[in-house]
Amino acid sequence: MAEPTNEAGAGAGPVALRTSPLTHLEERMRAATVTGARGVALTERPFLTMVNLRVDPASEAADRIEKTLGAPLPRRCGHTTASGPHTVLWLGPDEWLVVSEAEETAVAAELREVLGEDPGSVVDVSANRTTLELSGPSARQVLEKGCPLDLHPRSFEPGRAVSTTVGPVAVLLWQVDDQPAYRLLPRSSFADYLARWLIDAMSEYHGPEVS
Repeated sequence: MAEPTNEAGAGAGPVALRTSPLTHLEERMRAATVTGARGVALTERPFLTMVNLRVDPASEAADRIEKTLGAPLPRRCGHTTASGPHTVLWLGPDEWLVVSEAEETAVAAELREVLGEDPGSVVDVSANRTTLELSGPSARQVLEKGCPLDLHPRSFEPGRAVSTTVGPVAVLLWQVDDQPAYRLLPRSSFADYLARWLIDAMSEYHGPEVS
């Protein structure tokens, strides 16, 4: 049987046929963007590779994994490490989420090979979550409408990632820079609700700037 093709005639395959859980809100997110000193923007970064990793951090397997990723496994709550296309987010004393721009099957397969027969697990969870990016001068104020964390720079800064809630939705919240820009990783089934909540929370910044 011939492989399905897309409109351009190229082979589609499983990757080309993927659909983001927020494709239908792309225009609404774009329309919600506010520019200027009160600016804030919401975009989706779909199809990032996400691999759940569990291993004893004191084991030889953990050493091998760190060499493969090119980054140490963060040992403290809320911390991240990064190298090349990979960022490793702390989830627990022996659990991490590897977020990567690299191909998901390649990352998971390589980590499984490195883990070998040692105790632990490597699970591709890329389809389990999507990624929303909220950025701009007013991004923190938007999040503070529904996030219980202290997001002031003295308490939360680039490179921090923690499990929390935004509105009623459980997310992994990761600050990526001091613009500020935040990445929110909800379960895919809750992504629509979270995106609509954020769009509504952004709406007040469309008003006139106060000098």
